[in-house]
Amino acid sequence: MWNLYQRAWEARRPRPVLHDPKAVELVDTIDFPFERRFGRPNGLIAQGHALRVRMFDAVVRDFLAAHPYGTVVQLAEGLETQFWRCDNGHAQWLGVELPETAELRRSLLPDSERRRTLACSALDLSWRDEIDPSRGVLITAQGLLMYLQPRQVRDLLAGCAEAFPGGALVFDTVPRWFSAYTFTGAVRTARGYPAPPMPWAINRSELPRLVTAHPAITSVRQLLPSVGRGLYHGAVAPLLSRIGIRNALVLVTAVAQFGQLSRMEPSAMKSSGAEPPARHLRVGILPAEAG
Repeated sequence: MWNLYQRAWEARRPRPVLHDPKAVELVDTIDFPFERRFGRPNGLIAQGHALRVRMFDAVVRDFLAAHPYGTVVQLAEGLETQFWRCDNGHAQWLGVELPETAELRRSLLPDSERRRTLACSALDLSWRDEIDPSRGVLITAQGLLMYLQPRQVRDLLAGCAEAFPGGALVFDTVPRWFSAYTFTGAVRTARGYPAPPMPWAINRSELPRLVTAHPAITSVRQLLPSVGRGLYHGAVAPLLSRIGIRNALVLVTAVAQFGQLSRMEPSAMKSSGAEPPARHLRVGILPAEAG
């Protein structure tokens, strides 16, 4: 609910960094005391959240441009409304949610012909059996991995890489200092709502090490922040990322790309301009900078 509230708040602005009319519609219709529970959103935080969402959207759109009939898998999406922002009219969308969240989502956003919600933990890899990987697969894990244990993150990465050669997983994470801070109980909303501890963290300089989770992971790289309004989101945050000040940003968005065990080089694919056969490595389809 907090994420939905932040997106809707930003989307109501005269010049929003994220257009999300479906989020606004949900906040206006759901019988939930958003402001009483979470307080009035901080504009800086709401914009930052929307910019992070926009980075995920950019990766999804890029994927769908290359794989118009592919599948977008959204792990623990909650009341994310990315389908309404990014759908191309052809792709398949699968949300993977815990049963209680899946029930809520279906009640507010009923399944449709190309979009459905599966009641299943993201860690129960049986959800992979629901997907045809032949037309391309992109997995999103927005606001999920930091709440898992390190071993669970590695197993999830490995399971995705093994099942979806040529696919990718886009995710966000927090640096180690912020993870430690969440265990103090000091991270709270304006109304004092405590954020849960975040057990899994990784510093941006450590991202490439995630390739060791499985031989089919060809790369893990950071996506540079979208540029927003104002001094911080318009200049400071993008500058901190580009000049390499480690751990300066609380959230880091990254993409892990999967290939065949032969590890075909992406440059060869780019130079040929040819569409590789189904289930062959398809790296290079996602932007080095999203947004």
